[in-house]
Amino acid sequence: MSYRVAVLGLGVMGQRMLGHLALHDRFEILGGWDASPAARDHAKTLHPSVNFDTPADELIRSAETDLVYIGVPPLAHAGYALAAIDARKAVLCEKPLGVDIAESRTLTEQMEASALPQAVNFAYGSSRAGEVIERAWRTGEFGTLLGVDIRQHFAVWPRPWQASARWLALRQEGGFVREVLSHFLYLADRVLGPARLDAADVRYPADPTLCETYASARLTAAQVPITVATSAGGVGPDLVEITFWGTRKSHRIVDWYRTQESDGGPWVETTPAVDDYRRDGAFRQLDQIARMLESQPHSLPDFRAALRVQELVEAILAQGAA
Repeated sequence: MSYRVAVLGLGVMGQRMLGHLALHDRFEILGGWDASPAARDHAKTLHPSVNFDTPADELIRSAETDLVYIGVPPLAHAGYALAAIDARKAVLCEKPLGVDIAESRTLTEQMEASALPQAVNFAYGSSRAGEVIERAWRTGEFGTLLGVDIRQHFAVWPRPWQASARWLALRQEGGFVREVLSHFLYLADRVLGPARLDAADVRYPADPTLCETYASARLTAAQVPITVATSAGGVGPDLVEITFWGTRKSHRIVDWYRTQESDGGPWVETTPAVDDYRRDGAFRQLDQIARMLESQPHSLPDFRAALRVQELVEAILAQGAA
């Protein structure tokens, strides 16, 4: 059986989702929508057989829709998710759930009360790299886990491939803490359980409309300290990594997909051999979504997990100063 998906939002993430759905044998693209005519026109050139003219509300209500994918900017997530709940549709939402904590708490409660299939798109909800860390924690491979370090740097923010998404540069709903750090806070939550924010320092540019340029934080989960250092600006390669430091063995994820381990010597590559890590990750996620729609056990994060991450993210950002 294949499932029909309404894709809401045709920016970078929506385009990626369209491409992966088109190649996966368990899904069909029912239609797509974006408030931007230019985005719809571009999507038509990539997927000429797909309907991109039916408005979002009609796609959500359609009897043919099995799953609503919400890939619009965060401020619009709640509205579309609530419409999907009203229409009794399963939901896959991009993170964050939103920016307003009270709104997201209400949305989470309504989603849970609906008992509908629901998931949020965090990279480590179904990835091979995340499984390596989970397995090491579950089997005691770390020995005693002494700490977790998250390090990220972006020479330019938004990244060049995100340049068309102006909202990512703005303080209102964008920034790399919401967009990137959230994935790694989710992984820490998934492995260790809910975290507590102990301290944070965030720096903003003089322009009050622009997002953060630097953020550091200290958190604790399962009595394990977690440190965060993330920034944008300054020449050099981008850096995205998370390291779990153990007394017996340490593991880290670098560049999103690569895994390495050390027992005290140099880092040893343990990355599984796959042809295309991004496609592999997307297909693994879609496999889990199919399981979710079939009411089978799956690995995907729900709205409650996403809410915990959002609460941490917004608490960090609230510590900022221009």
